[in-house]
Amino acid sequence: MVAAVLTQNTNWSNVERAIGNLKEKGLLEPNKLYSLKNTRLARLIKPSGYYNLKAKRLKNLLSLFIRRYQGQMGRMALVEAKVLRQELLTVSGIGPETADSILLYGLGKPVFVVDAYTKRILSRHGIIEEGMDYDGVQRLFMLGLRKDAKLFNEYHALLVRLGKDFCLKGKPRCLTCPLKLK
Repeated sequence: MVAAVLTQNTNWSNVERAIGNLKEKGLLEPNKLYSLKNTRLARLIKPSGYYNLKAKRLKNLLSLFIRRYQGQMGRMALVEAKVLRQELLTVSGIGPETADSILLYGLGKPVFVVDAYTKRILSRHGIIEEGMDYDGVQRLFMLGLRKDAKLFNEYHALLVRLGKDFCLKGKPRCLTCPLKLK
């Protein structure tokens, strides 16, 4: 759940450094994180960027997690994905991609995560209109694939890899793209 918030608008290597800071201090536990002053939490997660904002967002999420689920993922996992998603979306700073990342990666719920890579790849291949909204793109995957968390996880990871290695924002490598039609 921490990684889902820290990943907002940054790359994974920066998130790993921020999480490493929390682990090094023995703070990667809900109650310990929640009891930190925002300024200290912000300093620890600084490598992830937007650290003051992300510290607030983490505290908002932790408040729900501790209050409603006593800081236990097992309790949270008992809630149906659709209900839990709506609850997560009420937390300030948690949008659809972050909520779905928590559901898929944190709780193993079969929910497809849509990110900028996914939209860019589908748009460039003419599968979606540029600017299609998150829910519309997600619906394509949710209706077109078997509802399976492992499948969604792998599919999303492959799209991220394709986006990072070939379908770059500024200089796409279309000629070497593994999805290139011959």
